[in-house]
Amino acid sequence: MRAARGLLRWSADDLAKASKVGVATIRRAEATDDEPKTTGANLAAIRTALEAAGVVFIDQNGNGPGVRLRDRQL
Repeated sequence: MRAARGLLRWSADDLAKASKVGVATIRRAEATDDEPKTTGANLAAIRTALEAAGVVFIDQNGNGPGVRLRDRQL
């Protein structure tokens, strides 16, 4: 989640506004390298906001999961 925010140059507050969850929820979810400490509904809202802004989530393929920005269409 932090890497995705970094790609967008979003603060935790920016992501909280875009996903309509509290900034404390963003910080709590990012505070661990394991499963984020928040509800499934909040995680879905956060992921939806990041994807709408152009983030693509890459599944773990042996090298670990990742994120990148969607190719922009000209």
